[in-house]
Amino acid sequence: MWPQALLTPLPSWRPSNREDVIKGFVIAGTGSGSGKTTLSLAVMAYLEQQGLKVAPFKVGPDFIDPGHHRALTGRNSRNLDSWMLSKDYNQKVFARGADGADMAVVEGVMGLFDGYSGVSEAGSTAQMAKWLGLPVILVVDARSMARSAAAIVQGFENFDPDLNFAGVIFSKTGSPRHYAYLKEAVEATCKMPCLGHMPRNGKIVMPERHLGLVTSDEHGIAPDVVSELISMVDLHTDIGKLAATLPDLGSLPGKGGEIPVASTDGKGVRIAVARDRAFCFYYPENLEALEAAGAEIVQFSPLEDRALPENIHGIYFGGGYPELFAKQLSDNQALLRQIRQKSLDAMPIYGECGGFMYLCNTLTGMDSTESYNMAGCFPFSVSMSKRLRSLGYREISLGEDTLVGKKGEILRGHEFHYSSLDGESVDPGIKTVYGVSLRDGTRTATAGFQVENTLGSYLHIHFGSLGTAAGRFVDQCAGFRDRGARP
Repeated sequence: MWPQALLTPLPSWRPSNREDVIKGFVIAGTGSGSGKTTLSLAVMAYLEQQGLKVAPFKVGPDFIDPGHHRALTGRNSRNLDSWMLSKDYNQKVFARGADGADMAVVEGVMGLFDGYSGVSEAGSTAQMAKWLGLPVILVVDARSMARSAAAIVQGFENFDPDLNFAGVIFSKTGSPRHYAYLKEAVEATCKMPCLGHMPRNGKIVMPERHLGLVTSDEHGIAPDVVSELISMVDLHTDIGKLAATLPDLGSLPGKGGEIPVASTDGKGVRIAVARDRAFCFYYPENLEALEAAGAEIVQFSPLEDRALPENIHGIYFGGGYPELFAKQLSDNQALLRQIRQKSLDAMPIYGECGGFMYLCNTLTGMDSTESYNMAGCFPFSVSMSKRLRSLGYREISLGEDTLVGKKGEILRGHEFHYSSLDGESVDPGIKTVYGVSLRDGTRTATAGFQVENTLGSYLHIHFGSLGTAAGRFVDQCAGFRDRGARP
């Protein structure tokens, strides 16, 4: 897949009579910006280059890092999240993602112990590591630090005695001598072993923008950067040795247990899913849940396709970066008119965040005063801002029956956007159908809107937070198929 590097071969660990041996670990940082994403990508690429099948995962609701995981490993990277999903569901997601792999690599979120509060592990990478029974590789940013790094390592390894550490890797080191000093300090005062370091390297450049790294759909990590990352792991870390010495995970909790999906009549339903550089934020389980409920997923590109796929009964617009492609999306008038007509025909259409923005009237970009016409299913104007408008987990109480649940049901999701709605309409045909709260129960102004059978909001909902959500959407599509379009 990537330029072949001259790597030190990994010691073999697989018994000749077994094909189901799987190992795994979590890569966690002392805090955001510690270098865990760079190390996670490097380790995944390195293990793949060594011929292993890598199962990638990401703790938290992020979409961008999993996209790069998928590009490097060829496998869907699955989100593990203890706010949106139960322990049992997370274990099933992990077992499903790890099936058939040699090594599971889980990239953490924020700092290892950072979660929902200062007194609980809930929502933290540490909690997820314990739920999955995985050891942790701690990443410590060693810039401008020497013996003090050992105090940090010692604090982390003693903070939770139930957590199992595989070792520590220092990031952004200045020289081999710098790392030798760090290693000497840790070995003299700490229990966990040093597994190496990732030196500062000007060749590693991964472009970023307002939501994080640039998406893999739009701009993948350059092959020469991937090759450099692989070489750094090979030359400066003991990941190869660790991979051979980790214990087999054995029978994974949740293995063989299907994630429940409720549906009454999904056979023959075809759902068009927008997927291109502008719309690429989807939880794999959401799409798999629709398929498990009987639907056929048909992908299309709002950027390139001039018409919707034929014989469809519903449309799903995920999040992404429509603001970066506003002119191209707006120029595709034939498709926009068709989507608008499907909305008027009461076809089930679901849009979240970027997909919701696309379904509104107009979109004004971050660095422009020019507005571009969108689908017009919702009579809102959307304007980008240079500052973050909203970020965080959200709990949704449905105030009306919707495409994804019935009145009174609860779903969970995440909100992260730089845009806002201008001049919300008082059109009586628009229903405000979400009551939205923060994790602590505080109500927010975020809303969900429904016109006919078109539902949209800024929220990325995980269908796994309500077992009937995917089935409900498929059933609504089946209803549309059976009754035909309404005038």
